[in-house]
Amino acid sequence: MDLSYTPEEEDFRARLRDWLARVLPALPPKPSPDDWPGRRAYDLGWQRRLHDAGYADVHWDASPTLRLIFLEETERAGAPYVGANFVGLLHAGPTIAAEGTADQRARWLPPILRGEEVWCQGFSEPGAGSDLAALRTRAQRDGDAYVVTGSKIWTSHAEVADWCELLVRTDPGAPKHRGITWLAMPMDAPGVTVRPLRTLAGSAEFAEVFLDEVRVPVANRVGDEHDGWRVTMVTLSFERGTAFAGEVVACRRVLGELAVEARKNGRWDDPALRRRLGRLDAEFRALWRLTQWNVSAAEASGGVPGAGGSVFKLRYSHARQELYDAAAQVLGPDCLDLDRPWALERLSSLSYTIAAGTSQVQHSIIAERILGLPKGR
Repeated sequence: MDLSYTPEEEDFRARLRDWLARVLPALPPKPSPDDWPGRRAYDLGWQRRLHDAGYADVHWDASPTLRLIFLEETERAGAPYVGANFVGLLHAGPTIAAEGTADQRARWLPPILRGEEVWCQGFSEPGAGSDLAALRTRAQRDGDAYVVTGSKIWTSHAEVADWCELLVRTDPGAPKHRGITWLAMPMDAPGVTVRPLRTLAGSAEFAEVFLDEVRVPVANRVGDEHDGWRVTMVTLSFERGTAFAGEVVACRRVLGELAVEARKNGRWDDPALRRRLGRLDAEFRALWRLTQWNVSAAEASGGVPGAGGSVFKLRYSHARQELYDAAAQVLGPDCLDLDRPWALERLSSLSYTIAAGTSQVQHSIIAERILGLPKGR
């Protein structure tokens, strides 16, 4: 498989790099991590700049390769992260682009790209653990609406979201992976209650969401009724296949910074630390090539990443955790000072083997869908 870039793709890279160099110095200061309304406004403002410059549609209308170049260059330049736009741009938006009707694409995609609406993800539930298909939130059809009752947890950016990509059970008598439906729920609908959750790192980008007979129009269903599990697999393929691509570049940058810090504080003299950093460098280089391979494979199959995204997610989650363990080794006792660089990132890295599907789930996907091993009983 050819992993090189064409002249047209390199021209796109050069133009994007030039635009970033001109725009980034003029950005306003970032708001406080606890100021979520401010963070929402900042993130939407950055998305609007991308839209006005012609780069917003790179997430859906451009080729997967151009999308990869975009993520690579924005991360290298230190551009703002997608932040509150994460679910809309990298999960819900691509799913609607791939599975939605023409009317749904026209309604929801432009506001996401223009930086006007924020989405959250209502997948996980308190009683389901890592078994997403064990969800119990019910949706009963009542005329032209579904009446939804239940609760969700770890709902990303729910406190500032306009819409929620929501998984509900529409046929409780069907086998576990059937009878599920994918809905777009307005967060201002009567019966929606949001309770923010504070993480180990002190942030509150997650929330519990309680749904008490919330009416969601049938027109907001993406895909057929009871076909939500298949649609969800499309969502998760984007989440595991390409959504973390920019973070690989970020990890490679952090690795270089750790080497500089180790030389300053004398810990570079430890051969075990040098070997560890060298092995991590090889790991992230390999992950970047795997990302390129996954993007090329997605390009050949219509733009939707395949099961190879689980290989990436599995390896990346553990590599990121080891990177920030290495950061603690470089910092020494200072790693307990949460005001030091990399300290908070080390705490948040602990979640990566759980978020977007646990490592155990990724092992099962790889075993069954790639290696062809029998399902466990």
